[in-house]
Amino acid sequence: MRKSLRWLASLTVLIGTVGASGAATAAEPATGTFGGTSVDRTSVTADSTDIKDRILAIPGMSLIEEKPYAGYRFFVLEYTQPVDHRRPWAGTFKQRLSVLHKDTDRPTVFHTSGYGLSTNPSRREPTRIIDGNQVSMEYRYFTPSRPQPADWAKLDIWQAASDQHRIFTALKKVYGKNWLSTGASKGGMTATYYERFYPRDMDGVVAYVAPNDVVNKEDSAYDRFFETVGTKECRDRLNALQREALIRREPLQKKYKEWAASEGATFNTVGSLDKAYEAVVLDFVWGFWQYYGEDVCGSVPDAKTASDDEVYETIDAYSGWSFYTDQGLDPYTPYYYQAATELGSPSIKLPHLDGLTRYGYQPARNFVPREIPTTFKPWVMRDVDDWVRKNAHQMLFVYGGNDPWGAEPFRLGKGARDSYVYTAPGANHGAQVAGLVEAERAKATARILAWAGVDAPTAAAAQPLARFDARLDKAADDELSREHGVRP
Repeated sequence: MRKSLRWLASLTVLIGTVGASGAATAAEPATGTFGGTSVDRTSVTADSTDIKDRILAIPGMSLIEEKPYAGYRFFVLEYTQPVDHRRPWAGTFKQRLSVLHKDTDRPTVFHTSGYGLSTNPSRREPTRIIDGNQVSMEYRYFTPSRPQPADWAKLDIWQAASDQHRIFTALKKVYGKNWLSTGASKGGMTATYYERFYPRDMDGVVAYVAPNDVVNKEDSAYDRFFETVGTKECRDRLNALQREALIRREPLQKKYKEWAASEGATFNTVGSLDKAYEAVVLDFVWGFWQYYGEDVCGSVPDAKTASDDEVYETIDAYSGWSFYTDQGLDPYTPYYYQAATELGSPSIKLPHLDGLTRYGYQPARNFVPREIPTTFKPWVMRDVDDWVRKNAHQMLFVYGGNDPWGAEPFRLGKGARDSYVYTAPGANHGAQVAGLVEAERAKATARILAWAGVDAPTAAAAQPLARFDARLDKAADDELSREHGVRP
């Protein structure tokens, strides 16, 4: 049966690839929108050398805005995509993307967060390493890149990979040098799935902190992680405060209810304020290790002496009382839908909370509005995991040693070539190549440069080619820090 499913999946990918490539030029207008003015694309292609004109000459591409940045040009764009890449004639939607342009003679990094799109210039670590251009894509179904009405059955990893394939195919004519794909967390997952379905597009993949939930019902790796991460003193301090928040459920829920009433927050999706309260409390320890670390453990109040206000405010700081409201969940409906249908979601044992929990770790289905149907497909992640083990070529996976999501990483098998899995000691969900031990950092940097087709010194001396830019590079780092919710 598994062989049959793999054969069917392979056939579907082949059919879909043909459909996607056929859709790249099908039913596209010969004119583009330039600042609200309709312009003949053919004349732009023939006569223009300006990079904006060349990009906007691509059928289906239109400009939202251009923002100046020293040394670059930054464009926020929309691109017309099929809702269904297998049936490109059956409806389209506008997908946002951005281009941080340096030079067409430089290599290009294709980035996605796996979520929405930042419309401010930022530069990912691989972009800095290779001193190149960067294309960033908003994941389908994140607002505003959502078909109306939304057919949720068309939100899957193959359709999203096909979105990337079409954008790459269109922009490769402008940016003809090597391309690398990258992303962190769900973006790292996305880069991996793209490589699985379109392995000939990219010259290399740099996937950061990408979870790999191969068997959704088997989550013991997370239990082992939380039994050993950091010091026992820190673990005990966090567990005690989490336990205290459930012991004091009644007075703290009163605060929560008052806050919700003042903010107009509702709980229809999760089902009740009580379920939301417990979900936020259970996120506390996970959120601490995902976004913070041992160095701030001492700032967590002692559960025995903390006031109700201190417990309430500490949980809010690390988990966020707003997250499981309807208003907090709504922007992340596409993620929870995917977790409930393909990606899977973690469930961990909490022995220090025995007798205090009513719901435990709730499944992703609980965070998707009831009117959106979901059916989990357990073979999807198994297929990707099997492909990576046997076929990874020029792929780099970077994890943080203290990041819960790294408990279930991608692994390489005998079929992998020029591919690596590295872990940054003590790093959280913001782990980067820069945080690796010296030998691995030099090796990873050298391979990224080589995959990008950039001349570099010996591996031992490999360094990023572009200087650190506090505004560009910190903006990228901040996207993965200090967020709320147990999600990659």
